[in-house]
Amino acid sequence: MGPNCSQSKFCNLQSSTKEKKKKLKWPSCKKIFPFLPYIIFSLPPELTPHSPKSLPFSTMSPLFPTIAILLLPLLLRFLYNQLYLPYLASLRFSRQGITGPTRRLISGNAPDYRAVLSKAQSTPLPCIHHDVIDRVAPFFSQWMAQFGCPFVYWLGSLPRLVITDPDLVKTVLLDTTGLFRKRQGGNNPLARQLIGEGLPGLDGSKWAHHRRIIAPAFNMERVKAWIPEIAMTSSSMLDKWVLQGGVRTEFEIDVHREFLTFSADVISRVAFGSSYEEGKRVFELQDEQACLVSIAMRSIYIPGFRFIPTKKNQMRRKINKEIRDSLRKLIQANRTKCEDSKNLLGLMLAASKTDGQEMGIEEIIDECKAFYFAGKETTSNLLTWVVLLLALHPEWQHKAREEVMGVCGKDRYPSGDDLANLRTVSMILKETLRLYPPAVFLNRIATKDTKLGKYDIPKGTQVQLPVIYLHHDTKIWGPDSHEFNPQRFAEGTSYHLGAYLPFGAGPAICVGQNLANVEAKVALVMILQRFEFQVSPSYMHAPMMFMTLQPQYGVQVLFHKI
Repeated sequence: MGPNCSQSKFCNLQSSTKEKKKKLKWPSCKKIFPFLPYIIFSLPPELTPHSPKSLPFSTMSPLFPTIAILLLPLLLRFLYNQLYLPYLASLRFSRQGITGPTRRLISGNAPDYRAVLSKAQSTPLPCIHHDVIDRVAPFFSQWMAQFGCPFVYWLGSLPRLVITDPDLVKTVLLDTTGLFRKRQGGNNPLARQLIGEGLPGLDGSKWAHHRRIIAPAFNMERVKAWIPEIAMTSSSMLDKWVLQGGVRTEFEIDVHREFLTFSADVISRVAFGSSYEEGKRVFELQDEQACLVSIAMRSIYIPGFRFIPTKKNQMRRKINKEIRDSLRKLIQANRTKCEDSKNLLGLMLAASKTDGQEMGIEEIIDECKAFYFAGKETTSNLLTWVVLLLALHPEWQHKAREEVMGVCGKDRYPSGDDLANLRTVSMILKETLRLYPPAVFLNRIATKDTKLGKYDIPKGTQVQLPVIYLHHDTKIWGPDSHEFNPQRFAEGTSYHLGAYLPFGAGPAICVGQNLANVEAKVALVMILQRFEFQVSPSYMHAPMMFMTLQPQYGVQVLFHKI
């Protein structure tokens, strides 16, 4: 029985190995060839039949010149990128008094970054407060305390210069000369998969072309026309809450989960003429893709690595292909009804009629990817944090409800004119975006050697703007900068342009900010009309940076029907 069993296992192993070989899809040689010497010499000897151990000296010797010729350009390029350029940049920074954590060869400060972040996110905050930088960006607060600002740290060979001076921040964001570009994910193609070649990931002339096509879809008048649809979607969500609550006078809802579905439904309907159910699979896949992209953004990218068929790379390709295929089907299914529409998909389909530059189907898919993700994340997180803040501050919840009842009544859907008259609600939303901005950092890359204030910035430096720090800076906002105080926006947004950046600033300001604000305002109005709410005892305060600023364990809120 023993031998037969062993033979059976061996046959099965052979069979499964053959099946795996059939399934394994290697990338084209053209793409991977430049990295073959590096890959071959990274393999263990038993996997390389022509390794020195398996060749007699006489057979092996003629290979050395060939191998050396193949490896020399790679070695020189490696030394140039990993040693020489970082050395020059470090020298320039240190001569200006700009210091930072010691850079490790290859990885830079990425291991320290990941370790500190992982430790901070391992436990929730002991109590609810809004001074959350130490949990959300602990590497930033630690290095700033140690080195002052500006300071520089390294992601591999890429220097990140952190600046907190609002004047310099304003200069970077308002740049129109191309000195500071916003290429997302830097030089890591794995980090750009989530948004593809959509607007948030573009720069230069291509960005300008896409922005010109897309911006009209989100002007305020067009967004106001979507208010009835946003209100109906809000009403459906709240009706579902009531059904979940049943006959109970008090019931618990994880609002973050609910608002993700709500905002996904809204962006599907108003921008693409579909619905959440139609795009549900895309949203699910994008959640998986976001996890993989988050890992890639905190890792060092080795050129050519994405073509190696590792488990994660195969998963990345599979998810990306399924997302693109699903979006292609959605576009085709909604093409007829959107061609004459002024929604985002309609404007993209009609792009070639306006300025003669057609937006191809692959570009449209990339834009759909970007807006499906950004449209869902931005509004859902804004609504989540504003409901939490009002649950923690019943006095402001009461003020907002009184205003809503006075302007809209108890049962009527809000109109565009109503929203314009909700001054207290607007102040509350602005203060929420200050304490919990969607983006924790904004990044720009210096396209050539340049001067920023008194500092010389080497070409290729990523200038990092810590939005969450600027929004909590006591020098700008006063000693109560960590407190929820909507009254600070009673006179509108009159603060320094480089100090309040919930949607960025300058030419690349978030194109969808009007939709995010209107969507959040409509939903909040209708919640205030129907419910009173407070924080559930089960809630754990754990804000985290995961693409956007969001709650790690959801936000559990107790609702009471009015």
